[in-house]
This record gives sequence, C-alpha cells and structure tokens, in this order.
Amino acid sequence: MYSLMRCLSLKKMLFGQVPVLVISFVIAEIFYKFHSFTLECGAFLATWFVLDWATVTLMKVLKPEKESPAVDKTLH
Repeated sequence: MYSLMRCLSLKKMLFGQVPVLVISFVIAEIFYKFHSFTLECGAFLATWFVLDWATVTLMKVLKPEKESPAVDKTLH
C-alpha cells in the first residue's frame, strides 16, 4: 500500500484509484458475508483488482494513446 501511494501522483490516486476503491468497498460490504475476515478481505482485494483492470482497459479503448510520429531513420 505504501509503495502504491508513493508511485502514484495525487491526481492519479484521486481520480483513478479512489473511485474504484470505494465501489469495491461498497460491493464487498453489501455482498460478501463469508463470516471470515480473511475471505472477505481477499474477495475485496480481488474485486478492487478486477474493477481497476476493467477501468484501465476501458480507458485504453476509449482514449487510445497518441502514437509518436514515425522517425525516418534511412540514410540519404
């Protein structure tokens, strides 16, 4: 967790991870009733992972990165 917070900027954390974290927490709170902290925590982390992966994939599809212009490396 410490490494995650150090690697991401505040803007990326607030707009990228916090919404997915909150949605994952709500899903876990409503649906996961395993009567075991370990199972519920693992399911919460798995949910966060899957939702984050889906969000990143969706953003790549909706906003493809601009390709850098091709550099002509041929010698004249």
